[in-house]
Amino acid sequence: MARPARRGFNAGVIAPALTPAALPALCLLNPHAANGRCAALAAPLREALPQVPLLLPENIAAARQRLLALPEGSRVIVAGGDGTVHQLLPALVARRLQLALLPGGTGNDLARALGLARMGWRQALAHAQQAPATAMDLGELTTPGQGVQLFMSSLTAGFDAAIARRAHAAPRWLRGQPRYLWATLAEIARLRRYPLRVEADGELLHDGPLLFASSLNTPSYGSGMPAAPGARIDDGQLRLLRAGAFGRLGALAMMPLLLTGQHLRHGGVTLSGYRRLRLSGPAPLPLAVDGEPLPAANELSVRVLPGALHVVR
Repeated sequence: MARPARRGFNAGVIAPALTPAALPALCLLNPHAANGRCAALAAPLREALPQVPLLLPENIAAARQRLLALPEGSRVIVAGGDGTVHQLLPALVARRLQLALLPGGTGNDLARALGLARMGWRQALAHAQQAPATAMDLGELTTPGQGVQLFMSSLTAGFDAAIARRAHAAPRWLRGQPRYLWATLAEIARLRRYPLRVEADGELLHDGPLLFASSLNTPSYGSGMPAAPGARIDDGQLRLLRAGAFGRLGALAMMPLLLTGQHLRHGGVTLSGYRRLRLSGPAPLPLAVDGEPLPAANELSVRVLPGALHVVR
């Protein structure tokens, strides 16, 4: 089956395609994804995949344990969103498993990068079983005392990480991008800027206050905001998006630009590629990976892991 077309998506890969197995080894459904709405797929998936074990894990530890028990290189269908995949990354990478995603989350930025976001679940399921897997890059975050975190879509640092934290506490009836807009407006009301030293690939890029300095592997984050137009998941680098020391009015004015992908026209916003990054500052910096909040840190390092995950596009 041909890979689905995606406007602006570069189809180049950095590793040979992998041949899918006759049947996926496992279908893992996160019943908590999309505020529990993903659980409705359980019965249809059992009917559509009678020969494939369906797992609805009680917790992330149980899900990882099941994945780690699979033969290396097995194909796994995952029904969920960015948060689900993020939690499974260590096991997926350790066993070199092939990830076939059924989009079922709130953000779905990985699904957008894979060209799957507009598919219905039946179409996505057929594609997950038939299409070959190719390699995509991951990011690796290291912070003192917290160890290593993998991410496949974004590492947010500063203002947009504070938004991710607030979005997690948003009312359950808020879904998708409105959830992030609500959180953004709330964070603008208590706006903070962060003094940061930014070094990428051994070069000093910035030393002073910033609103945020975030890294993207996918072209979008925050439930579809096109923050890094032209970013590719298979080019061996990450994108660093920096926003200067905006005030409240400036941050408000930036919102419609970011939502429409026009923010790079602003002189206070820069986007650049890198392979290794170091951020440091005197104050704790809010952090989130793939929309999942992390403890704040005064310093961090990031590197790209080329071709570390195999995915169906």
